[in-house]
Amino acid sequence: MDSTEWDSVLQYISDPGDFPSPQSERPVSEMAGISLHPQQFAPHSLTPPNPDKSTPSDSQDPTSHDLPENSVVSVSTTFHPGANLLSIPPDLILLSSDGVFFYVHTTRVLSASRNHFNDLVPPKPTKATLRDDLGPVVVLPDAATVLNVVMHTVYDISPTHYRPSLDTLVAAVDAMAIYGLSPKQYIAPSTPLYSMILSQAPVQPIVVYALAATHDLYDLAVPVSSHLLSFPLYCLTDDLAVRIGPVYVKRLFFLHLGRLDALKRLLLPPPHPHPPTEICDFTEQKKLTRAWALASAYLAWDARPDLSTSAMESALCPLADHLCCDICKKSLAERVKQLIVQWSVVKRSI
Repeated sequence: MDSTEWDSVLQYISDPGDFPSPQSERPVSEMAGISLHPQQFAPHSLTPPNPDKSTPSDSQDPTSHDLPENSVVSVSTTFHPGANLLSIPPDLILLSSDGVFFYVHTTRVLSASRNHFNDLVPPKPTKATLRDDLGPVVVLPDAATVLNVVMHTVYDISPTHYRPSLDTLVAAVDAMAIYGLSPKQYIAPSTPLYSMILSQAPVQPIVVYALAATHDLYDLAVPVSSHLLSFPLYCLTDDLAVRIGPVYVKRLFFLHLGRLDALKRLLLPPPHPHPPTEICDFTEQKKLTRAWALASAYLAWDARPDLSTSAMESALCPLADHLCCDICKKSLAERVKQLIVQWSVVKRSI
């Protein structure tokens, strides 16, 4: 059927009150009215009804008057029969767990999958399976929002305008792995899915890091790990540790421990002494050295991998208030400046 024929079959309903706020996910399906025949609604039928086809037995079936002539079903707003995503009509229908129909192409799905879509899609549907030109129905356990992201990935279309939540994106990536779509291939730095997931990292970095670790998405895990500098490692649950895996758990621990060790080493050297003067001899300069040692010990004792440069300045710069020597004050300021520069270049990601 061409798109003009489908226009007479599908009656899309758009109620302004149904649209979510800009912060929520957009709907991935719309209600469509489809003409049905009683025989096509067989309890064990895996193929949706074709409104253009009927059999003589329909008029002879005594139950035909008990069924409505039109039924309203949910159809994907992107993957509907008249979408014209390819030059050929769709020949496969995926049904989500919440009852949304996705009209797709067998060749496209199988070319993206390495396991025949978890062995749910045959290479060529048999005539016994096909009841009309719409193709067989494959019932999937995923919600429509999740399946929508997966299908956009299969067709190399950006799902950004749907604004999927992080939970949806995580479930979609996990589903991709199950259906034989390589997450490494489809979540590369240049892909829309990569950008969408990375944009969620500041909100829930540990969830995104766990997702990247699960599928060994190193290019995603690296930038996400910089948002985990403030994450308390003792809050890492057993379930998260299992999902992340030993390799990426070790990398996260080494990132934290490495920055703490670097901070202690950077704090150790005191300001450089200067030649003795009339008002500031070596004994007087030792006061600055002791004050620096106390202040740096305070910072090191309560150090965090995400220690800010402003916290360093707040702890060290007030030492100048107790100095009478201008040269010592200048030396202290130069040492604090050097420390901030050195700390800013310490590695912030795995």
